[in-house]
Amino acid sequence: MTGAVPEVSLREYGPVVSVPLSTEAGLALASSGVLQSAAPDPGRSGHWLLRAGSRVGAVRTPGGPVLRIMPKTPVSRLFFLLGFSLDPARAWRDSREGTIDTCAYDDVVPALAHAVERQIDGALRQGVLQGYREVDETALVVRGRLREAEQIRRHFGRTPPVEITYDAYTADTAENRILRAATERLLRLPGVPGTVRRRLAHQRVRLADAQPLIRGQELPRWQPSRLNSRYQPALRLAEAVLRGTSPEHRPTGPDPLTVDGFLLDMNKLFEDFVTVALREAVRERGLTARLQDPHHLDIAGLARIRPDLVVRTGDGRTPLAVVDAKYKVEKADGLHNADLYQALAYATVLGLREAHLVYAAGRRSEHFHEVRGTAAGPEGLGVRLYRHSLDLSREPGQLLAALRAIGGRLATGSRLP
Repeated sequence: MTGAVPEVSLREYGPVVSVPLSTEAGLALASSGVLQSAAPDPGRSGHWLLRAGSRVGAVRTPGGPVLRIMPKTPVSRLFFLLGFSLDPARAWRDSREGTIDTCAYDDVVPALAHAVERQIDGALRQGVLQGYREVDETALVVRGRLREAEQIRRHFGRTPPVEITYDAYTADTAENRILRAATERLLRLPGVPGTVRRRLAHQRVRLADAQPLIRGQELPRWQPSRLNSRYQPALRLAEAVLRGTSPEHRPTGPDPLTVDGFLLDMNKLFEDFVTVALREAVRERGLTARLQDPHHLDIAGLARIRPDLVVRTGDGRTPLAVVDAKYKVEKADGLHNADLYQALAYATVLGLREAHLVYAAGRRSEHFHEVRGTAAGPEGLGVRLYRHSLDLSREPGQLLAALRAIGGRLATGSRLP
């Protein structure tokens, strides 16, 4: 009887851990980008020194243990950030804990599997959504429209058979394909509890009429509408699952080795949460905001910059404030001077009086640096670089209130003369 697969627990940005690994598994991890570092342990033969970075979740190494990377942020709070990033309108209405139901699991993969299964169950409660899909096929009778070019190319004008295209009313829709793919992906992940696995298998049966997705291809596109409104929360979460288990976690090379699992990048998650929340906050004040707004630092257009968020006037033409989100601890001792230089570059290019940095933690909720040599205007004020700190341990409502307050600060931004 085959023994259970060994497991190794790491902590997000935690200490280095010496783990017994084959050379194959170690090389796969080192080239995958899953961890901050992976290198042979010089003091112990057959061991590798592993240190987790910003990615949390679980991965299965080839011929090695399952690595579980635990987040510093409580899992329930992590899924609030994810839920808000995916569906801010819903989270603005209900900022209580549990926007995504994680059933109090304290590990990312079990919580994710439970949440996805519950969302899919809710989506299918009124039945499997059906829709019209264009079908091309070879048939003995004419149905729909004749594909003349295909008929001539394949059959030299002879009939039957005939090459036809028609609209079929079917459950094989983009929405159902995505839900089925996410269900099957979760069933292959390590660490999904047995009860949740059985419920996921039941949902897969309900979605059996949807065709499986071909691995490596882009996800099918769907458009939000009144007809699929009950599916939308499940679809957004299912797409997050499929992105988090995508081939980006695979090592490259002539003979790549699979590192299989689900990972959330906390850097990206924090950035998405902050920028989406601030975008919604300034919209309430009649302003617009662009995420990942591209610009050039130099006149020749060789040095590109891409601020996380640029707040603009209601018509979208004039920049008023710029924001960059940093998933790290804001410090008062100058160790993050590079962040200030980056913020100053953004303000200079956009012609703004102020730029804002939002950190995941810090000593003070807000303070600023006034830049030397930039005083201008009747008030004699120069460019100000604001540093804001969020406390991710706070309740969701408090987090959103803090971001609304920052949004109010952004709305008062102005341009240099």
